Amino acid sequence: MNKFQSVRGFNDVLPPDTALWQHLHAVAARTFASYGYGEIRLPLVEHTALFARSIGEVTDIVEKEMFTFKDREGDSLTLRPEGTAGTVRAGLEHGLLHNQQQRLWYAGPMFRHERPQAGRYRQFHQLGVEAFGMAGPDIDLEVIALSARLMRSLGIGGLTLELNSLGSAQTRTAYRAALVEFLERYESSLDADSRRRLRSNPLRVLDSKDPQTQEILREAPTLLDALDDASRAHFDGLRQGLEDLGIAYTINPRLVRGLDYYSRTVFEWTTDRLGAQATVCAGGRYDGLVEQLGGAPTPAVGWASGVERLILLMKAQGLTAPDPAPHVYLCALGEAAQRQAQRLAERLRDALPWLRLAVNAGGGKLAAQLKRADRSGAALALILGEAELAAASIQVKSLRAAHREARESTPEQQQAVPLAELPQRLSGLLEAEHLMRNHP
Repeated sequence: MNKFQSVRGFNDVLPPDTALWQHLHAVAARTFASYGYGEIRLPLVEHTALFARSIGEVTDIVEKEMFTFKDREGDSLTLRPEGTAGTVRAGLEHGLLHNQQQRLWYAGPMFRHERPQAGRYRQFHQLGVEAFGMAGPDIDLEVIALSARLMRSLGIGGLTLELNSLGSAQTRTAYRAALVEFLERYESSLDADSRRRLRSNPLRVLDSKDPQTQEILREAPTLLDALDDASRAHFDGLRQGLEDLGIAYTINPRLVRGLDYYSRTVFEWTTDRLGAQATVCAGGRYDGLVEQLGGAPTPAVGWASGVERLILLMKAQGLTAPDPAPHVYLCALGEAAQRQAQRLAERLRDALPWLRLAVNAGGGKLAAQLKRADRSGAALALILGEAELAAASIQVKSLRAAHREARESTPEQQQAVPLAELPQRLSGLLEAEHLMRNHP
């Protein structure tokens, strides 16, 4: 019988990587809350028409990458390829957007049928923020500042903020005509994807990675040169705000987003440390999307960041998560001690909610249990046997002291502690152990 393996592009996340994922999500949740953003949780499946109407029927995502299927009622459903369209749908469905300001964030898996490679999978995960009901450059500045703070809080450095403006719908219509006129002169020299996009979605030609096409584009007209006065004032206001906050940026006049709903501000955080997967966070303004999906005209701006790429970048920069190992490993010798150990463990978890406590399972002699305790990474072992039960006490042994003894000739620490004093004593011992680990 063939062994089962995960579906191509659908990856398992195993310890210790899960600790890094948990750390990233915890930092992100705190950062979002510090800016007043509330979490929204969206379904994995939406009606296909939602993405066709919002993302654009001639985009690569809708044409080639979505996981779409018919359900038993014959409805066309799609595993979500991104989070913005679902957030807008939920906002309209539950009355969150009309004449209101909303700051929302989401996290979870997305699905695109792309060629799997490092940092790009068919099931991938995103963090994202969306802000509705605010039209000025100040909210564009806020979401970019939030993304910058998230990267700093994670310890990620070496990023470049690239910035552009797509202008208004009228600006893009005029620019599209000028761009098509220019590119038609070089059509035979463009790469195959760019020739296909030339009539259907010419702005996406600007995002081509083909070297010859990029060389042609060096002489092409730019959107920034075509901006209307209102869009230019908006862009200038954002740039001034970034300078006020000391957030460095680079203007990239070729920067466009792969989704049709963007307007005015677009931006990306990029890195040179992940090879071809340079973008780690991207977003912009999409003022027409709410109306496009049936709501009243509503200004909106947001971004999304790929969790897998953030994890790769954290690893590349040597960043680690807080140690997930248990603080304490509880050893029990004999049936009576084993029964008491479970009750004691629950009382300790009640008294010290932050405590990570593992209880030995499967019995075994003391030496075997201590070996398991040491392998767990715990700082302390608690030893409960018949003598300790009789004395209403427990032995507390410093597991890390044995390692320090090998290099410092310091004697092992083991002491009897009354059970009534155990929570308080554990707090003190673990604090001392933490100081010892961080200041050897």
